[in-house]
Amino acid sequence: MNSNSSSTRTSTRPARVYFFSTCLVDLMAPQAGIDAIELMRGAGIAVDFPAAQTCCGQPAHTSGFFDEARAVARTQLALFPQPWPIVVPSGSCASMMAHQWPRLFEGDAALLAQAREVGARIVEFAAFAHQHLGLDQPAPAQKTTPVKVALHTSCHARREMGTHVPGEALLRALPGVELVQPVRVAECCGFGGTFSARHPAISGAMVHDKLDAVRDTGAEVLVSADCGCLLNLHHAADKRREQGQAAPRFVHLASFLRERQGAADAGQQVTD
Repeated sequence: MNSNSSSTRTSTRPARVYFFSTCLVDLMAPQAGIDAIELMRGAGIAVDFPAAQTCCGQPAHTSGFFDEARAVARTQLALFPQPWPIVVPSGSCASMMAHQWPRLFEGDAALLAQAREVGARIVEFAAFAHQHLGLDQPAPAQKTTPVKVALHTSCHARREMGTHVPGEALLRALPGVELVQPVRVAECCGFGGTFSARHPAISGAMVHDKLDAVRDTGAEVLVSADCGCLLNLHHAADKRREQGQAAPRFVHLASFLRERQGAADAGQQVTD
């Protein structure tokens, strides 16, 4: 499920899935998680939310604190005992769980086997939605108001999960949506987790380069399936708005999909 081939559509819709919300969704963008869950439930899929879930361990891992990352990951492994897909609304966290968890436990045969089994069931939300939710079939109430949309895919989602492909396909299939592509679309937004805290000047230059590229497309909405990138872009754009500059809305893919279906309670921006 976690390879680049995950962008290939399948006809088998799972009856039940786990949902791993991620720290940023839980603490800063809960509506994005709610919208993802509502889309899956609307497709007849039961969603199990393990209440004991916390962090995937990526902040510690990318900072070189491997023992701490291992301890965090170990507490998550037992949360998914049933053989259901584990849907993650973030390519960054999904990549950590699918690719880095097994590496963390290479010295422990039992935990390594468990990490590999769990990692094989990780699927990023855009890939899952494209495979299983039938969102390219317009609902009766689906919005058709024309809108220009740019897609930003996080570095991990693009390079390790390959989920820019299903993300683009989802948006192109929506009635009234014109998908526009910024120049250097594959470049980082500058967030990079702890990178933005360690190197704020470089991070700030990168996010403003990204905002310039998005502005030049004429996009009214920027969509991403990664809340870290979205929050970085959203708050940098807020500073531009304070100076009288126009900026698009920044919204999680799940929220935008529900919005285009006509859901009045869908998130309108990542901070909802």
